[in-house]
Amino acid sequence: MVSLPYHHPFNVAQRMVQLDHMTGGRAIFGSGPGALASDAHTLGIDPMTQRDRQDEAIAIIRRLFRGERVTAKSDWFAMNDAALQILPLQEDMPFVVASQISPSGMTLAGKYGIGIISLGSMSTQGLMALPTQWGFAEDAAKKHGTTVSRSDWRVLLTWHIAETREQAQREAGAGLMRWHNEYNVGTLQRPGLQPFTSPEDAIERTAGGEFAASTIGTPDDLVKMIKNLMEVSGGVGAIIGFAHDWANLEATRRSWDMVARYVIPEINGYITKLRESQKFVIENRAVFERAGQAVMAKIMENEKAAAALPLTGPGRVAIPAVNAPDLQKEAAKRKA
Repeated sequence: MVSLPYHHPFNVAQRMVQLDHMTGGRAIFGSGPGALASDAHTLGIDPMTQRDRQDEAIAIIRRLFRGERVTAKSDWFAMNDAALQILPLQEDMPFVVASQISPSGMTLAGKYGIGIISLGSMSTQGLMALPTQWGFAEDAAKKHGTTVSRSDWRVLLTWHIAETREQAQREAGAGLMRWHNEYNVGTLQRPGLQPFTSPEDAIERTAGGEFAASTIGTPDDLVKMIKNLMEVSGGVGAIIGFAHDWANLEATRRSWDMVARYVIPEINGYITKLRESQKFVIENRAVFERAGQAVMAKIMENEKAAAALPLTGPGRVAIPAVNAPDLQKEAAKRKA
């Protein structure tokens, strides 16, 4: 993710070409206007110009990627007969723009027909509502004669999961409170934010309630939140997890491992057919009972096995035999 107003577009294009070749054609070019006012101040850039500069830079970089020789002059960069000597490995490298609150990111996505990564929200109305945000992209696409696809829409969510909600809350509560109070409130002084008063307060105000876009709980809780977001938004292409250090390293690794083991298969439908097969076996027992009958027939064909059957009592084996009949029930029949 490159904050484009901070860099000359030709240099950015060159770096992305190198990255695309280094990754075997798997690079995704993400850009934003620059999120931290302190960065713009350091570089002497007026924040009022940043979003327009991002737009300018995207237009130039796309031309360079197509192999054009570009001459352009702006109030913040110039290039004369500029052309890339090596083009990206991908014929059409994916572009993604960051979108937060303003319509700027979504409008750029619609203008150029490119992807988006936006902040997750469960709001159903107002500026933060994802359907409202997507509407900005569709309006811009219509205006500029392009198309946008929900499959290229990525939404950022935050979570920490564990085996139980209580465990997840113990692991993440204090770290979440520290991150919010010291960084978001104390350092960045983001408007409208108030410090948390306790780890419990941090968890409730971050992940509690119907409209929370964060989960601190179990894999099932995270699956529920993602499905709710898909319904509220109308559908997105991918969910992106925010990497944080609310919990210690071991608990954080375990959380991501559980996402891979339980959440991703559920959301992507990898186990749907498995459940269908399980249901079929449960509901069609009569079809499979003949297998047990076949085992019983072979027992009765063997004189010693048949003689041993009435003496069979409760016993334990390493694992239950798949097609074995109920030997104790059959033994009771023989005794009777």
